[in-house]
Amino acid sequence: MSAPAPGRARVTPTGRARVAVVGGGLAGMAAALAARDAGAQVTLFEKRRHLGGLTWSFERKGVVFDNGQHVFLRCCTAYRAFLERIGAADKVCVQRALDIPVIAPGGRRARIARTAAPLPSPFHLAASLAGYRHLPFAERVRLLRPVLALRALTLDDPALDEETFGDWLARHGQSRRAIGLLWDLVVLPTVNVGSAEASLALAAKVFRTGLLDTVDGADVGWSAVPLGELHGEHGRRALESAGVELELGAAAEAVHCNGAGPRPLAVATPHRRVEADAVIVALPHDAAPAVLPPGALGDVSVLGRAPIVNVHLVYDRKVTDLQMAAAVSSPVQYVFDHTSASGIPRASGHQCLVVSLSDATAWAGARPDDLVKTFHQALGELFAGARDAGIVDAVVTREHAATFRGVPGTAALRPGPETGIPGVFVAGAWCATGWPATMEGAVRSGTAAAAAAIGSLGSPAPARRLQGASA
Repeated sequence: MSAPAPGRARVTPTGRARVAVVGGGLAGMAAALAARDAGAQVTLFEKRRHLGGLTWSFERKGVVFDNGQHVFLRCCTAYRAFLERIGAADKVCVQRALDIPVIAPGGRRARIARTAAPLPSPFHLAASLAGYRHLPFAERVRLLRPVLALRALTLDDPALDEETFGDWLARHGQSRRAIGLLWDLVVLPTVNVGSAEASLALAAKVFRTGLLDTVDGADVGWSAVPLGELHGEHGRRALESAGVELELGAAAEAVHCNGAGPRPLAVATPHRRVEADAVIVALPHDAAPAVLPPGALGDVSVLGRAPIVNVHLVYDRKVTDLQMAAAVSSPVQYVFDHTSASGIPRASGHQCLVVSLSDATAWAGARPDDLVKTFHQALGELFAGARDAGIVDAVVTREHAATFRGVPGTAALRPGPETGIPGVFVAGAWCATGWPATMEGAVRSGTAAAAAAIGSLGSPAPARRLQGASA
């Protein structure tokens, strides 16, 4: 049991304690559910009319598009527990075994996959790495050295955050070609920067937890329905069912310290002021400081911003049978079949492919028409069926501040849930979770903030209903 902060009354969350949560993304929803499960009265404020944060959907000409393609891995235990909690676990698909086709222009293919035979790590990856045709055989042999070295790292060693993953790979015998054609296929979509910039600490976390510590940790999962339904609608129903008061369309202007009194804090919106015993601000790192009281956080703007761009192309015919694939030697990074989730009738024969571009600074300012032209041509070089296919519709979505930049030195800049103000806590994928800025990290930060908030009130931390495993 955590002791109450100095000068704060001990409050038991049995109807008297009130927790306010600012932000309705994954971190905010996870925090609200965990605090409510512990018995607190909870009010959640979200400036939009819908929940889900950076995972949302919109409809255009009868087709539902997500703002971006979001995937998770089997090792994302907290996120998967969150899906269970909101009643959405049956709305996602998870591979039976990791299998990612990797395609080069002209159709040359290889795979990143685990063996069907029950082999221990790292031998469960040996066959696909040995047969990885995008690298010469001599470079495939040299892959073993960094794989074994990754298994030997101590993930909580602060020194890992002082070096880029690219420099570490070079010291372990990896060429620029190997880094670009293999290692970046994992680093880019998870850390949202390439190996040349990525913190060794974050990259090592991804490879160890996803690929090396267990044989099934990297099995890929994705939503079978629009993200607005998966997180937004299911999340809203779960929060309402739990008794969380939702204030949608209510932008929190500031968190105020009331001074002495039964409710030492308050959240102010343009139309309402709600007093609270604890406040959790679950906003992006570039938005949270404007709401928090002075002195709550240091300068988190130095975490930077990394954009993600998605190009959605609706073809007039089916151009590939693949559900997902990675690409090398192409402007395409990953491509996903979003046809079923988009609601396109099967009888139409149309197919919706989404090209997902991480660390997309080079693409973030490009004109939509130019992006559509570039990636229509690039997909034609990967899939023969796309060369002559017509485009029924095309949409470009951009998140200019999708994540922080996971470069060396960021570990010391990412705060835990506590701030410099008693009773005020923060949550978000940018907080100190040990994970990169992912949906898993967002959920973990939310449950950690709820535990800290309830603990500060002198009551036991909430049961870890959403925490699938320790970070």
